[in-house]
Amino acid sequence: MTVESVESGSPTPPAPPGDGEPSSPWGIRDFRLLWLGRVTAVLGIQIQSSALLWQVYEIARRDHPIEEASLYLGLVGLCQFLPLLAFTLPAGAMADRRDRKVTVAVSILVEAACAGGFLLMALHGSPPLWGLLAVAALFGAARAFLAPASQSFLPMVVGRRALPPAIAAQSIAFQTGAIAGPALGGVIVGVNVPLAYAAAMGLFLLGIGCFLLIRTSGKPRPVESGLTPLESVREGLAYVWKTKIVLGAISLDLIVVLLAGVALLTPIFARDILHVGPEGFGLLRASFGVGALGMAIYLSRFPIVRHGGRWMFAAVAVFGVCTLTFGLSKAWWLSALVLLVGGAADMISVNIRQTLIQLATPDHMRGRVSSVSMLFIGASNELGEAYSGVAVRFLGPVGAAVFGGFGALAATGVWAKLFPGLRRADRLD
Repeated sequence: MTVESVESGSPTPPAPPGDGEPSSPWGIRDFRLLWLGRVTAVLGIQIQSSALLWQVYEIARRDHPIEEASLYLGLVGLCQFLPLLAFTLPAGAMADRRDRKVTVAVSILVEAACAGGFLLMALHGSPPLWGLLAVAALFGAARAFLAPASQSFLPMVVGRRALPPAIAAQSIAFQTGAIAGPALGGVIVGVNVPLAYAAAMGLFLLGIGCFLLIRTSGKPRPVESGLTPLESVREGLAYVWKTKIVLGAISLDLIVVLLAGVALLTPIFARDILHVGPEGFGLLRASFGVGALGMAIYLSRFPIVRHGGRWMFAAVAVFGVCTLTFGLSKAWWLSALVLLVGGAADMISVNIRQTLIQLATPDHMRGRVSSVSMLFIGASNELGEAYSGVAVRFLGPVGAAVFGGFGALAATGVWAKLFPGLRRADRLD
């Protein structure tokens, strides 16, 4: 696998596959368990997120107008972002030193405990907002440790030869949960909010069971670097900074998701602009995932192998246009359609970005580079929700979406200028 026109930093080509390694991950028992565990965990996260956003907005709307109630939705994102900001980089260094399988299982166990906390408060009938936000913060901390460990554990399960199709399969697993989760969440929330939290807790426990059945050791290969944990974190940051093609890819995603992410806006549009209720809210949340899943399946069969940089920038521009159209739409079907197209465009960007990062990352730094990627990309979702809450307060929901769409388009042009090596990245095969 090669990428042309890398600005700086020498990409490390993957080693040739070992003799006897399977070429398909589906023939590996432990991968099937890993895949099932990921699906159930993502389902639980999405159902819980749908319930939490709806419950917080409903509570806030009892005493506040739309603009002020949206600030509480922003706090949900902020409370999950701050722990990510604090713990993600140390978690990446830990993933390169400690048993990754144990870290994944413990992290999901904490997530299950958080779902139980949400359940107890929902059964109370009128939970305090500060209590919901506190549990959301603990959930964010668990995610900070989960992501680097799970991403760096995948190559240990499947080996080098089956890694590319395994990455595509993991994307399909995520999108399957991202589609079914919001849809199920919307339906279950419409019936009973505590039931949604109970379902999420059950799915988290099922995910833990899958991980505990995996036989592959999660202990990383020891590297005698003589670095302290702090120095190890600095080494990972320095590597990303030097490798401009990686830095450009993950920073572009950060700024676009920050400006143009519409996850927080969907309950506002569903309830007060499109007037489609919790079921429509679930449909809007699922539309994005449907587009992403369809594109993931297509790319797993017909991957992009030429002009990767151009495809990535074009996909980000389409994502910005879809956000702009979503803000201006007054019809639920058009809103769902542009979210579907936006999801497909986002998957193209994600697919190319992950390929570039895999190409440029040596095995012994997977945890740290994954943690930097998580900090830029995963945390941008929560930070984007906090930003969107403030933007809605001052611009209104429509103005916030329109401004975000224009911002994403502007960022596409600026990053194409700042990172010419990323723009010229060609072969991805």
